[in-house]
Amino acid sequence: MTETADTQPGWFSPEELESIRGRMPVLYVQAVPVRVDESGSVTHLGLLMRAAPDGTFSRSVVSGRVLYHERVRDALLRHLEKDLGPVALPRIPTSPQPFTIAEYFPTPGITPFHDPRQHAVAMAYIVPVSGDCQPRQDALDLVWLTPEEAANPLVHQEMAGGQGVLVRQALAHVGRVP
Repeated sequence: MTETADTQPGWFSPEELESIRGRMPVLYVQAVPVRVDESGSVTHLGLLMRAAPDGTFSRSVVSGRVLYHERVRDALLRHLEKDLGPVALPRIPTSPQPFTIAEYFPTPGITPFHDPRQHAVAMAYIVPVSGDCQPRQDALDLVWLTPEEAANPLVHQEMAGGQGVLVRQALAHVGRVP
């Protein structure tokens, strides 16, 4: 899960967030950005490269918290713009439906998803983007992979917290598991 220092109303101070994370699940959205051809078939998936506070690097999907009083669709748009830039041109339906719900636990092994900071529930979406994507905020790079490349176990090893499982689920959802 990624963090941001937004100053919007409904955002918690670091101390408040740490307290909340220790007592209840936190709601997130995750987006797997994709490029599609003229028939709507997925041709590429976009994965971000991020640096962790400990100096390690990992690949990830777009991810972030849903703010208090924020629609899920608006949270998706906000995080896509934050990570991919203002001209990514994501196409989110009026009533988005997640392809899966990922439950992240601070204890490894309960689900394939792990976040040592918290229990988080993430609604995951596949979002076609057609514009120019430039990584921003804490994203260092964005790489477009074919479905075959994205299914490679070596790519999944570069993803923290089980997000490789999420990418495999996204590929299966669009019928592109090799």
